[in-house]
Order: sequence, then C-alpha cells, then structure tokens
Amino acid sequence: MQSRSVFITTPIYYVNAKPHIGHAYTTIACDIFSRFRRMLFHDVKFTTGTDEHGKKIEQSAQNAGIITQLFVDQHSQLFRDLLPFLNIKIDDFIRTTEARHKKAVEFFWAEIKRNEYLYLGEYSGWYDIRNEAYFSEDELIDGKSPLGGDVQYMTEPCYFFRLSAFYDQLMNFYENNPDFIMPLHRRNEVISFVQQGLKDLAVTRTTFKWGIKVPKDPKHVVYVWLDALVNYLTLNGYPENADQNRDVFWQNSVHFVGKEIIKFHAVYWPAFLMAAGIRPPKQIVVHGWWMSEGEKMSKSIGNVQDPIKYCKLFGSDSLRYYLMREVPFGDDGNFSLENFIGRHNSFLVNSFGNLCYRLLSFIKNHADGVVTKHNTFTEDDPVFDDGVNRALAAAMKEMHQYAFSKCLERLEDAIAFANQYIDKQKPWALKKEGNINRMNTVLSLLLEKTYIITKFLMPFIPIAAEKILRQMNIPYEPIILLKERIPERINIGEPEIVFTKIDPANLTAFDVFAVDDD
Repeated sequence: MQSRSVFITTPIYYVNAKPHIGHAYTTIACDIFSRFRRMLFHDVKFTTGTDEHGKKIEQSAQNAGIITQLFVDQHSQLFRDLLPFLNIKIDDFIRTTEARHKKAVEFFWAEIKRNEYLYLGEYSGWYDIRNEAYFSEDELIDGKSPLGGDVQYMTEPCYFFRLSAFYDQLMNFYENNPDFIMPLHRRNEVISFVQQGLKDLAVTRTTFKWGIKVPKDPKHVVYVWLDALVNYLTLNGYPENADQNRDVFWQNSVHFVGKEIIKFHAVYWPAFLMAAGIRPPKQIVVHGWWMSEGEKMSKSIGNVQDPIKYCKLFGSDSLRYYLMREVPFGDDGNFSLENFIGRHNSFLVNSFGNLCYRLLSFIKNHADGVVTKHNTFTEDDPVFDDGVNRALAAAMKEMHQYAFSKCLERLEDAIAFANQYIDKQKPWALKKEGNINRMNTVLSLLLEKTYIITKFLMPFIPIAAEKILRQMNIPYEPIILLKERIPERINIGEPEIVFTKIDPANLTAFDVFAVDDD
C-alpha cells in the first residue's frame, strides 16, 4: 500500500554555471509528481537546492575574480530565480554552505567514523575536477573520465570510506527492494557496476580549502559528494531528527537524479547511509540527458538551452508539457524548437485547447451559458464514458510509475475521445432540430469528462488548467478522482482561449540558445 507521505527531492545543483534546460527538466518532473501526490491528498515535502563546495567552485570564483562565498551566493540565487519562471512550488531550498548543513555533515561524519568505516591513507589516481570525482586508470575513456571531464593525476593524504565492506549489503538491498532504482534498465546498470567489485572510496581532500572541514582534523575537507548527498538528511531535520529510520518522510523518500550521477546516489549514498545506521531512501528515479538540436549541450558550442527564454516567450505550461511529453522519462531526449512548436500547436492548441474552447463557447453562445443535466441517452454515451475512464485509469497508473510521457499519452487519448464524441453528436445540429434535452445530455457529459481531464492535467499545465476550471465555474476540490459528477445545473463563466498557435515565421529573431555561462 502506498504511503500517504512522500519526500520528493531534486539533486542539488552545482553552482559553477547558470541553470539550463537539464536542471529545469528534473525540477519540473519533481514538481509535477509533487502536485500529483498533493492532489491525492498526500502529505508532501518537496525540496531542491544548490551544491556549493569543491575545487571546481573555488577555481571558478578565482577565475571570476571574486571571493568564493560571493560567487556561490550569486549563482545559487540564479537557481532560486528559475523556480517562479517554471511555476515550481517547493517546501525548502538547501545550500550546502548553510550552517544547518555543516552541522548535519559533521554529525554524519562522526557517526560513520564511530562505526569504524573511515581510515586514513593516501590517494593516488585520476581526478575529474569538473565532476568532482575520482577514477582509476581502467575507468578512463580516451584519456578522460567516464563523465567526459578532463582528469589530472594526483597524490594526497585522505580519509577512505570502506566501500568494499558493503558489497553483500548492497546486493541484498537491491534484491529485496526491486523498485529501489527506476526505471528497470538503470537498476541493471547499477547492479552490473557493483558486481565488478567495490574499492574503498577517498572521501576527503587536502589540496584546497573550500568545503566542510573534517571534525577534529581540519587539514582535510569532506569530499564534495559525501557533503552534497547529506543534503537530503539536512532537509529532513537531521541531526536533530537523528532517528531517520522512524521518520515517515525518510521512509518514503524519492530522489530524482540524472543518469550521470546514478553511481553516487544508488551505490555510494546507500553505503554511506548504512555505515551511519540509516536505511537508504525508498527510490532513486533516474532520467536521461537532453541533447540540443541533435548535439550534446555545451557552453563551447553555444547550444545550451535557457529555460527562462522559453517561459518568457511561450509560457511555463508549454515548456512543462513539452519536456514531459517529448521523451519517455529515463531515456535521452533531443530538445528541438521545431518539435517544441509542433507539440504546442498540435496538442495544447488544436487538441486540448480547442476542445475546451469549442465546448465552453458553444454553451455560452447557444445554450445561454447554462448546462442542465438530462437523461436522454443513446448507446454512444456509455462508450464515450468508458473510453475516457479507461484512459484516465491508465494515466493514473503511469503517473505512479513516473512514466510522465505515457501518462500524457493516455490523457491525450481521453481528449481524443471527447473531440470524437462532440464531432459525432453535433450539439449544434441537436439545437437546430429543437432536441434540447439531448443537446443538454451531450453537453453535460462532455463538460463532466473535460472537467476531470483538466484536473488530471493540472500537475503538468497548472496555469492553463486553473483558467479552464474557472471558466467552467464548477466548484472543485484540488483532488484527482477517476470518476466525478458535476452539479445538475451549471452556469459557466466567460470562455477564453488559453493557448495560441506559435507561428515559426515570427521567431526568426528568437535566439533559442542561452548566452554563454559565466
């Protein structure tokens, strides 16, 4: 049985550059799932934040000619500023430079040390500064790290975490929790990685100072990934709320992450937690990468997509819909302006927007703005009712599996049923024939189903959905139900078009690429 409490997190975003479409994608997905669970009357905690420590940050600040704290203050604010553009509603925002987080990391470190999973040694190997990660010689690909960053060979004293001691515990955990990593093929990747063997992990640095100092040994700075991962505990009240195993939110915590950081979240993080006596999160939900017009996004190429530009020009609902519909969650995707416009025009304008406006404007103009229920049924009505109900039930199931694109497909099926029904029933012809009771039956059924469909779409396109529900003038609770009944008599509000068609010819001067990041 699904818990009525859920703790939903984005990864915390590294502040070495401005936010781009990949950051927006993860955050929007979390916001949609958060809104969905709230509409089931569940107790939701939804958090995000910024990762602000590490050598790369220190170097970026030096290159910018400003002190490091000012650098991270400015860049963290960029991620905060993005949220209202995307229409994101969070419960908390964490910065790893905050005092509450420093306290949590120090306490967590002490617990791992007390349990004897840390020891002093010397690290020699390859370090990817861009991704703040260590790699062995056999992990390099064409002289670069597996994450694509340049590497440098270094030797330095450090504390090691006994990752090798957790092979059996991790494998048993994966076996006993088959839904821990979603989707399934990502789970298989993690298991394959662990089966190759686990080496102890260097978890401190001594060659720079920008980070949280190791308790009682301040020459060492806590490894940025251990530091960053503890943010999830900080956000859940740790260490004051020290017994996370009894906390209902931690028991139902869901981390959304990109595939490039799956190893850190699905291998290192569970092992760190086990070492501290804390159970791992409930689920790690992994998504793919976004390409840009067929190429990997890169500042040097100049094809980094800026989500704020799309929100300003087309609105956040259009961006939210496109990102969730364009690619199955978990797979890689290609961000294309042409595809963006195509999906906006075909679904938001021609399909859903057209259904709502033609229905409401017909009621306003040809039924005096009033729909009164009648029972003049034909055999077409239960077919329509059943078709929409099935599509909505399938959408609900897909949503619980984080299959956002498939959920939208099912909602599109429901809308198609409604458009087909209105075309076949021809309420305009029924009025002309004087068959007012049948016309009202058709309009009532259409309004009822469109009302439910709109509520299902609210997590994805909240601004437009709320406008349409206001036009319907039906008192509603912010809850998703497969079947609902509208009042016997409805006086609708003033219909208005909520989505307008995008004409590519008017976008010739629109620069789809962001200005190069600092």
